[in-house]
Amino acid sequence: MSTLSELYITMENLRKLNLPIDEQLKQKAAKLEEDLIRTEILPTLTEKIEPALAQVQRELVLVVDYIPGKPLKVSLSRKRNIAEVLTDAVEIKLDPEVEHKSYGSRNAKKIEKAPQTRLRVTLPNGRVIARAVAKDTFIDALCAIGIERVRSLDIKLCKIPIISNTRDKKYGGAQHDIGNGWLVLTHSSTADKKKILDKIAKSLHVKMKVDII
Repeated sequence: MSTLSELYITMENLRKLNLPIDEQLKQKAAKLEEDLIRTEILPTLTEKIEPALAQVQRELVLVVDYIPGKPLKVSLSRKRNIAEVLTDAVEIKLDPEVEHKSYGSRNAKKIEKAPQTRLRVTLPNGRVIARAVAKDTFIDALCAIGIERVRSLDIKLCKIPIISNTRDKKYGGAQHDIGNGWLVLTHSSTADKKKILDKIAKSLHVKMKVDII
């Protein structure tokens, strides 16, 4: 059973007991619903509906009205902005695919790798994150700060958001799934990871210390 299903059961039990459902529980349910739409429904729409819509030559907005237990209702609007159609609508979308240049094969000289380094991150509460591999420390630090907060900064590597909901064709192997539809890009040196964490800390006013060890 999914977390969302368990949460629905909890809320239903509270209703049966005539107990109030606090705002935090409602917000958690809304967040899980948005994650489900982003990770399972949007990819299906992109794969199956977008090609069919390619036949339509004019801009439009399709609104799906979903009521549990009842047939779907789909409405069409010629207004371009969804906010003009529904004032309280929340747009959930996938990050666009990035086109990367291909330089073909190169006869590059053998480059000696620098000694492997690690990261140590000390959080404001004193917690220290120092995993055996720098990328793991980087991911754990981002999660500790808050994925949504970091995502809002729109920091990119190789033209890709470091927090993305789309796996890149070229750098997908360096995108690590952290759950809820989010992928963390770690295609960078230890020094660059430190710079990114320092930038995030400064932008979000998080008093944490990042060291290369």
